[in-house]
Amino acid sequence: MKSLRLMIALTFAMAANAASAAPITLNFEGVVDYPHNGTVLIEDFYNGGTASNGASGTNFGVSFSEGATVLCLNTSGVTCSNTSKGGSGVAGSEFGALYFPTLNPIMNVAAGFDTGFAFAYSNPFASNQVVNIFSGLDGTGELLASAVLPGTTNGASGICTSYGNANYCPFANLSLAFSGVARSVQFAGDVNSSVFDDFTFGSTVVGGEVPEPASLALLGIGALGFAGSRRAGKKK
Repeated sequence: MKSLRLMIALTFAMAANAASAAPITLNFEGVVDYPHNGTVLIEDFYNGGTASNGASGTNFGVSFSEGATVLCLNTSGVTCSNTSKGGSGVAGSEFGALYFPTLNPIMNVAAGFDTGFAFAYSNPFASNQVVNIFSGLDGTGELLASAVLPGTTNGASGICTSYGNANYCPFANLSLAFSGVARSVQFAGDVNSSVFDDFTFGSTVVGGEVPEPASLALLGIGALGFAGSRRAGKKK
């Protein structure tokens, strides 16, 4: 019986740990009222501080150097830029994205993250854009992963006609898996050429992935089965 109680306790501890390690996603919604002119800098919006307009969001310990700007996305009823999700992508992430009009920024994640970094992006003109992941803050330490952004579909050719004929539409997904702990992401290459959204830390799936309740239930059943087999073995 003692073994059974121990296994059940371990099961719930593992479930609690899985929940606490759930991936974090920044969708850049709510930084500024929609629609807007696309001049607000993210800065410390996700770092216990504010964006350049004074707005603050959830403190994830994530900060951006100068250059990371919120872009207004076209929806079916509003045209405010040359960019749109085209009605697809992560649910609830259709009004705002991120771009770098004049400077490439560095994104710092003070607590660090492992496993992977995933995001949505649009690069319809196949511009030179590179994403580097480092173990240290401010692009220092070991280079853990790097990727050159492939070109994406140009929505003005007909795919996004109902979204302002946006060139930057729809978005594609890209993920980088790595070993170790990352604390910064560096963006390099051409500025004013690509758009990003739904930055996901700790997962290789855009929007993140959380253990299914059914999986946790199966884990519990497995623990019970293991404890039962231990008791059966003692009777032999």
